[in-house]
Amino acid sequence: MWVYSTDKPFSQASDTLPRTEIRIRGYDYSSGTWQFEGYGYVPTGTTGVSIMQVFGGSGRATTSMVRVYDGSLTSYRNPVLASNIDNNWFRLNVIHDADAGRVQIYIGGVLKYEGSDAGGSSHYFKFGVYTQNDPSNYMESRWRGIKVFRK
Repeated sequence: MWVYSTDKPFSQASDTLPRTEIRIRGYDYSSGTWQFEGYGYVPTGTTGVSIMQVFGGSGRATTSMVRVYDGSLTSYRNPVLASNIDNNWFRLNVIHDADAGRVQIYIGGVLKYEGSDAGGSSHYFKFGVYTQNDPSNYMESRWRGIKVFRK
């Protein structure tokens, strides 16, 4: 999936930034422990973009975002989860325990982040490219092996 920083939002009434995303339908949740797993690839030059989200939060739209900045995967803007990921396939697992209000992010099977979620009463997973701070002109992410698990 790709998008240009100059592309229009998904509807004329929207004030969001350019995006090309897939929302995983049929797996909306408000409780329990849910996991996204996918193999991602980001070409060199893509920066300033969210590539995966746990949508739904209180006070903000998301409970978690995995972004790319200058070849590194980050949770929102910080912390850095993994460096030098461009032009390499990586396995991403994001676990959201909605009951405990916790999020865990694994890269290649290694826990890289654990923290509180952003609350909210309804959540779902999205992946692709969604323009964020300091974007490159062209943003791309590729995905394969997408799975959703529920505990």
